[in-house]
Amino acid sequence: MSKQNVSDFIIQRLIDWKVERVYGYSGDGINGAMAALRRKREFMEFIQTRHEESAAFMACAHSKFTGNPGVCIATGGPGAIHLLNGLYDAKLDHQPVVAIVGQKPRHAMGSNSLQEVNLSGLFADVSEYVETINVPEQAPVVMDRALRIAQDRRGVCTVILPSDVQTLDMPSEIEPAHDVARSATGYARPKVIPQKSDLAIAAEILNSGKRVAILAGAGCLEASKELEQVAEKLQAGVAKALLGKAVLPDDRPFVTGCIGLLGTEPSAKMMKECDTLLMVGTSFPYTEFLPDNGQARGVQIDIQGKSQSVFYPMEKNLTGDAKSTLAELLPLLETKKRDEWREGIEANVADWWKKLEERAHQKANPINPQRVFWELSSRLPDKAILCADSGTAANWFARDIKIREGMKASLSGKLASMCPAVPYAIAAKMAYPDRVPFALIGDGAMQMLGITNLITISKYWQSWDDPRLVILVLNNQDLAQVTWEMRAMEGDPKFEASQKIPDMDYAKFARDLGLAGRRTDNPDQIGEIWDEALQADRPFVIDALTDPEVPTIPPHITFEQTKNYLSATLKGDAGRLGFLRQSIRDFLAR
Repeated sequence: MSKQNVSDFIIQRLIDWKVERVYGYSGDGINGAMAALRRKREFMEFIQTRHEESAAFMACAHSKFTGNPGVCIATGGPGAIHLLNGLYDAKLDHQPVVAIVGQKPRHAMGSNSLQEVNLSGLFADVSEYVETINVPEQAPVVMDRALRIAQDRRGVCTVILPSDVQTLDMPSEIEPAHDVARSATGYARPKVIPQKSDLAIAAEILNSGKRVAILAGAGCLEASKELEQVAEKLQAGVAKALLGKAVLPDDRPFVTGCIGLLGTEPSAKMMKECDTLLMVGTSFPYTEFLPDNGQARGVQIDIQGKSQSVFYPMEKNLTGDAKSTLAELLPLLETKKRDEWREGIEANVADWWKKLEERAHQKANPINPQRVFWELSSRLPDKAILCADSGTAANWFARDIKIREGMKASLSGKLASMCPAVPYAIAAKMAYPDRVPFALIGDGAMQMLGITNLITISKYWQSWDDPRLVILVLNNQDLAQVTWEMRAMEGDPKFEASQKIPDMDYAKFARDLGLAGRRTDNPDQIGEIWDEALQADRPFVIDALTDPEVPTIPPHITFEQTKNYLSATLKGDAGRLGFLRQSIRDFLAR
């Protein structure tokens, strides 16, 4: 066996753990590892991003879409710092990600050297495990623990590599000795099931309910079959937390759609009228959209006990993975007959889809953003992968897109960060080159990080089996979500200096990079442009000039929100005529 250094060992260890690609950006603090990646390029793909934040977002998305740990790499100092936002996205959405970061050589640490940063302290909060490899003998156990803990705790682990350690010779074998750790690869996810007595109590609660509502999140993504069977037995409706949008297809008549500020009227109505609540695989935080105190008996299933009974006081908590726990619960549930509760839910859902269609076709200046998403929904190819950004794009993604069986969908959930949509779509394409990913993004996030990711797409697209990747930019020259929050939450008018952003021709920028793209301000062209994008022989950018004054109406408007809207109007909001006109149009729709 040829001699290898520490970096060679680390990259080979990633390969042994079946890691297929690493996302990152080079720098002198990580040169040894980059050289090892070059030597292992036949077995490990390195994806060069334009910014380290994108690398961390891609690693998070890789984990979300494949179920396997994502890996990102960066130099020390500023490169490591840039990773943090994407790593917090993984931490808060419980995704296994390993970050490998360079560091100053050991002899320089503590000297206030150029780019020297306390990386252990910097990554302490975001990481379940953070360790510096100071000698070659540490490398096996540190790498194995990082990959194992990331999967076991569903979080971020960080490995710090001083630059001089990266090129030290790696011993061929770690000999047993006092305080010497010897390690191996491998992790098997356990099947976690609650005690039978606890399952029986939960079943009694659910069986006694007359109006059962289910709220499912990302923890149910591998339990769709069991969830649907439970819903049918209990004659329950199923609302979905945003990260769980792909849990069940939206063609099921009892699926009420997403919940919360971005949610649907049927979901809100079901929660306000249910007498029993089953929450599975979600820690949905907005209590105002859950049943009132004392209204409903509750059962919660979550793999982490620390996430239970936080936002709703449950009568019974079950610690277990969703798929196994629902399977064990199913035989204990009584089969309920179809009744007014279930019929009412299905009628509300059918009516809601008609209302959304009418809202999507309301006139706007120039394009109603709801129309853009509505036209996409029916055109989505099988097994599409949808990546939404934070902002108003998330609202229309949550409401107007009908997920079908076999599709995947995600966004930045708990962190709700701007900018992940395009790096998510790139990671999705890297993992599934034969499928079509969609990045649905606002112009604020597109300017912040999205346009640089177009350069990454231009670098790699010709190697994909299916060259299609579609980016929709809602171009309204407004940070619209925050503008609406100013109005609804603070009662303040739009602050032009903070909210208005410059125009840019995103489609032209894409074409300049050798991609495809079209800009439009004509709502009647939207369907035609989606068809063109889906038939293109390369990635495609749709630059849609949309109306920022189309309101992101929550499923029910409180008195306080109404008062704040009126206050913003009276204070001279520049867009008051537009948003009042659009609000009236949406209110009158059905």
